[in-house]
Amino acid sequence: MIDRLSLRARMLIAAGGAALLVAAALAYVVVTRDGAKATPASDGAVVVDGPRMLVVSERKLATVSATDVSGPREVHDVDCVRSYVAGDTSVCLRPKDAWTHTLVTMNGQLKDAHEYQLPGVPSRARVSDSGRMVSWTTFVSGDSYTSSGMSTRTGVIDTTTGDYVPSIEHFSVTLDGKPYRAADVNYWGVSFADDDNTFYATLATGGQRYLVRGNFTAETVETLATNVECPSISPDGTRLAFKQAIDNDPLKGWRISVLELSTMKVTDLSETRSIDDQPAWLDDETVAYTFRATDGVPSVWSVPADGTGTPTKLADNAESPAPLAHG
Repeated sequence: MIDRLSLRARMLIAAGGAALLVAAALAYVVVTRDGAKATPASDGAVVVDGPRMLVVSERKLATVSATDVSGPREVHDVDCVRSYVAGDTSVCLRPKDAWTHTLVTMNGQLKDAHEYQLPGVPSRARVSDSGRMVSWTTFVSGDSYTSSGMSTRTGVIDTTTGDYVPSIEHFSVTLDGKPYRAADVNYWGVSFADDDNTFYATLATGGQRYLVRGNFTAETVETLATNVECPSISPDGTRLAFKQAIDNDPLKGWRISVLELSTMKVTDLSETRSIDDQPAWLDDETVAYTFRATDGVPSVWSVPADGTGTPTKLADNAESPAPLAHG
């Protein structure tokens, strides 16, 4: 069993990292398209007006408009391949060298940065709405039970207590109402509810993919449904946006959908392209996600959460969207 480890025991504090990140974040590179102009802030920095998103653009953190694809963007000199922000916490999964990735946590002022060694290749990252709970998923190799040679690791940090759980695979599983244990249990795509204890995630075992609801403190999960991947809880806590395999076959691609937790009713959204992403809620009515074109270039899109409307492009050459407070 993998036990929780103390922050001091597991955390690598980046020497001088906070000062470096502050300096880097202030070194904005302003990009405008279609004649759009940036609005100077009182301190001389450049900000994006209106609703905003934090995204990753060419492996750099960037702030873009959540409504205007042609608007300005602030590109911060901070390397990331996956990111998210909520509350007073930002998370950045970044390459350290050709073989190593790390997770960096930062607060709203980019102070007290902490660096954690990550196994494998970054896949997902999330922060709970309060900013307290940070989760991530990476792809790893070498597990004997997988025929494909690839599996996942999903971990959680409680930024308030310092608890660092490098993998939740030891959590007790209740599958279809019965206790369950198997060597091939994998998790990915964690999303925390507003109590910072309840979470939703994907559990894979025996060739099936399940939606699970977990209790972080009790270290337990229970299955709720099948063919639900990368859940993302809505701001009002009543729904999950997720990707589901078409005809329950991942080889056919994924469809972005919304699950009503009280009734377990699924609504397919109007985006009909295959979307391999963990969706993000911009507000209670709008879901954002990354679409990757055949040439590999990503872009961020949004769609109404009730199945109506049509997809709208929000940002070119961007991925990992996360809403930012207007201010």
